[in-house]
Amino acid sequence: MATYSNIGGAGKLTTANISGATTITITTPASLTGSAYFTLETVRNVVGVYDSLSPTNAVGTYANLSGVSGLVTSSYIFSVVVENGGGSFTFTPAAQITAGTAYIRGTGGISVQI
Repeated sequence: MATYSNIGGAGKLTTANISGATTITITTPASLTGSAYFTLETVRNVVGVYDSLSPTNAVGTYANLSGVSGLVTSSYIFSVVVENGGGSFTFTPAAQITAGTAYIRGTGGISVQI
């Protein structure tokens, strides 16, 4: 299990593999007065795009959404709106997400435990 904080802007690379049914828990700071956003995005290639060699890190199933809404997915990226107070969901990737192949990003000062 890894915890990510200070993930605004460019975000942070994943530091651990993600496989199987994985609970993602998002914590919002007490100072947050609205909603926030959480994104997991596959690292783009050297020219800044996804290609046939890019891992499809966002392909999988999403379940048990609590305190999150507005799930948007593609093969390479997913995002959710996080309600004030935080939330969680279960993500089961179709294939293991290898550490360092995805960015964790968020707005509103959130922290994420994966």
